[in-house]
Amino acid sequence: MKNSLEYLAFVAFSTFFRILGLNNARKFARYMAKFFFYVIPIRKEVVLENLRKAFPDLSAESINEIAFGTYLNFSLTLVEILTIPFLSDNQMRSMLTLKNPELFHEKYSEGKGVIVLSAHFSNWEIGAMMLSYLVNTPFYVVAKPQRNTLVDAWMNKMRTRYNNVIVPLGVSIRNIFVTLKEKKVAALVADQRGPIDGPRVKFLGIDTASFAGPAALALKTDAVILYAIAIRNENLNYDTEFVEIDKSNLSGSFDDQVLELTQRHYNYLESIVKKYPSQWFWMHKRWKY
Repeated sequence: MKNSLEYLAFVAFSTFFRILGLNNARKFARYMAKFFFYVIPIRKEVVLENLRKAFPDLSAESINEIAFGTYLNFSLTLVEILTIPFLSDNQMRSMLTLKNPELFHEKYSEGKGVIVLSAHFSNWEIGAMMLSYLVNTPFYVVAKPQRNTLVDAWMNKMRTRYNNVIVPLGVSIRNIFVTLKEKKVAALVADQRGPIDGPRVKFLGIDTASFAGPAALALKTDAVILYAIAIRNENLNYDTEFVEIDKSNLSGSFDDQVLELTQRHYNYLESIVKKYPSQWFWMHKRWKY
């Protein structure tokens, strides 16, 4: 019953944003951001604490400004996701500009698996959907199943509108290993808080728990790592590009190589977060331990 009621509310909001249309839904997102930032400050203290740790030299005013931008970005992402099922292919294509598809095609043509890494940044769902469409290649996307199975089915239908295949988190490592050995493309986000015994990297100047998975898979399968982050522009659409994470000159034990490669892809993420701090998802306890 709970799942059904939640799903009905989910569909009702989706229908509401369909009636509004994408542009008006995005305008409505600003009111949502103000409501959740000022009236019902969900996870606001977590956001502020994370920002203070990451940017200790910023003033309280600057921290607050970035924090509100985080809520606005999340509100925009939410209304866009709920509107996607009603958008035409032309509308979807106009939302994401890929600067360098040739890099993907060059690396994919080498006959190796490709790992497309991303992060919980701006609208990562649109990034995952449209990248595979724009390069006309299926991506095997690792996704965490939602608690509500009805919402999960709705989300996966949206995610697979074009070329993507969903690989549920939990059974993913073995499946992704096989996918990469078969010279296919695996896509996953790489910025979640890792286990307490996972590789420790420096991220935004902080000792950070990370996951070994992306680096270990790349080393074991000889896959190429391409990072791609969709960055929201002034028109509220997205720009992205593929950036190869260098795998050369790794030394030491396998664990040493995993740590170094993990640090390298975190270095790239850090450069983007510093440039567009309000677009990263600061709402989870990234530095819990």
